[in-house]
Amino acid sequence: MSFDPLKHHRHSIRLKGHDYTSAGAYFITICTYQRDCLFGEIVAGAVRLNDFGSVVCECWEAIPRHFPNATVDAFVVMPNHVHGVLVINETAHVGATHASPLHAPPLPHGPKRQSIGAIIGSFKSAVTKRINVLRAMPGAPVWQRNYYEHIVRNEREWHAIRRYIQNNPVQWALDRDHPDNRQPVSPSAAPYLREAGV
Repeated sequence: MSFDPLKHHRHSIRLKGHDYTSAGAYFITICTYQRDCLFGEIVAGAVRLNDFGSVVCECWEAIPRHFPNATVDAFVVMPNHVHGVLVINETAHVGATHASPLHAPPLPHGPKRQSIGAIIGSFKSAVTKRINVLRAMPGAPVWQRNYYEHIVRNEREWHAIRRYIQNNPVQWALDRDHPDNRQPVSPSAAPYLREAGV
């Protein structure tokens, strides 16, 4: 298949100019590959996780062990997506290192260390590896390539997002990610925020 720039060019859905290592709260949504219901089911308004869903919970709760600058807040695993709030905490910066530009190491590829992108990338990778061991399918995709994020700007938003996350299982039949309600994939977190009343 030949490269088609209209089909294969990845557009960033991150906020231009924002430093995703900066302290603050971030509302994160990550969807499964092709929005397949991999993680369990909703029964009478409650999440009933399978083994894959339990892996997702364990990996989310482990984030602060791997990224000491991060804490986890409200979180829910749905059958085909997860919602959570990640908090990046202020960290003390030790003095800059001075290196000769002639011997400078090459610039790293990918997200900055300790950034939201690095944390989510690590989380998705850990979940994928563990689930693929359980289902004996090495290399199979678990997640969509990207994720949605929203910078939480104030306490009112934070409380609305927490309520939305908490009530997500009860609202599953109306959820935009429910298999019966599939909508085109949005390049932002806006639909989730509208549903949260933000």
